[in-house]
Amino acid sequence: MLVFRGILVAVFVCLAIYTFQVITNHGLGLFSVFFGDMAKLGWAGQFNADFMAMLGFSAAWVAWRNQFSLLGIILGVMAFFGGAPFLCAYLLFLSYSHKGDVSAMLVGNNG
Repeated sequence: MLVFRGILVAVFVCLAIYTFQVITNHGLGLFSVFFGDMAKLGWAGQFNADFMAMLGFSAAWVAWRNQFSLLGIILGVMAFFGGAPFLCAYLLFLSYSHKGDVSAMLVGNNG
């Protein structure tokens, strides 16, 4: 669990630094670039469509794990728009709140 937590922290920090640099150099025009690439039907757009599907799966899992409660839906929306940084923070929180029990982390009260 220590290695997993370390990876979560490392990914979170790397993405935070990378995101800061991108915002500094290119501004906050994410959505126009993201959907613009998809509209071009090229490889960048294919990657974005694939990534958006993964964000959808992440959001659905987070909402399901929280039994589609109001909090679960809010967290699901945060998962969709927050991407890997949100998921890293959420999984790190779960790893501590469930004392490293992976089954409890994955299914919550659904199992």
